[in-house]
Order: sequence, then C-alpha cells, then structure tokens
Amino acid sequence: MLQVGSPAPLFDVEAYVAGETKHIALADYKGKWVVLFFYPRDFTFVCPTEIKGFAAAESAFAKLNAVIVGASTDSAFSHGAWFERDLPEVKFPVLADTTHHVSREYGVLLEDTGAALRGTFIIDPDGILRYTVVSDLNVGRSIDETLRVVEALQTGELCGLGWKPGADFVHKG
Repeated sequence: MLQVGSPAPLFDVEAYVAGETKHIALADYKGKWVVLFFYPRDFTFVCPTEIKGFAAAESAFAKLNAVIVGASTDSAFSHGAWFERDLPEVKFPVLADTTHHVSREYGVLLEDTGAALRGTFIIDPDGILRYTVVSDLNVGRSIDETLRVVEALQTGELCGLGWKPGADFVHKG
C-alpha cells in the first residue's frame, strides 16, 4: 500500500514532452522534488484548467528545485494531438500510462473505466513520497496549494494551517 514516508513507486514509461515522445523515469529526477499529478483523460473539461495552471507555475516550482510531471492513462499519441492543438504552452512531461501500471501503483486507477482519479504526489529528492491528495473526477486541484506544500515540506519545520513562506513555524510547547 502506498504510504507517505515510504519510497515512491518507480516508473519508466513513454511520455509526451513538448512535441516529442520520450521515455521518462522517476530516477531521471533524483536530487529534485517531483510533483507528479494524474488527471482522468485527454480532451476533457476540467483537466486543461489544471494542466494550464501547472504550466503557468512551472517557473515557480523550478525555483524550488521541483519538476512537474503529468500523467494519464491516455497514449503519447493522444497527448500529442491534444497538447499541440489546445495546450502548446505545456513543456513538462506527461506520462502515457497505457498499461495502467503507474496509476495502479499510485492508487488512482479506476479499474472499471481505465481512467485515473485526480491525484497529486510530492516526492522528495531522495525518492520518498512526502504528500498525497486524491480527489474525485469533477473537482480540480489548487496549484497554489501544491506550491505552498512543496515550500512547507522543504522547510523541515512544523507548518501550521495556511502557512506561507516567511510566516512563523509552529513551535513545540
């Protein structure tokens, strides 16, 4: 069972990356924070709002030594057709989990439809899973919250409700 504090499941799969098809492995990002997010399907309605949000925030994540990796169970060909038409600003890799292995390992696969739930996973530079949120298909995630959590995790401190960079940490009493 996938658990925060344990090694993140490894992957090495085909991905669409800014007009090309490449193989992407979690090991490629050793030494970096990884924000891995799953979305249900290409050519849908809520998904592009999230994908565009991650693309717009990519430089903010990069300043934190964090990379963004998207994933769905669609093929690299499907990703390419959709991204080239509707999402040309996206430069981060998008995994093509056509075997459903990665989405199953991360616990987001809907076995009956073959789609993935909306899952966000933050993996530290040593490959340890530090954060996970999984939600239903109809509600998009907050990119600002994901960015805030990466920053909070990097402090190594106790970060209370709504903590933001520069705010006080919670101190053990």
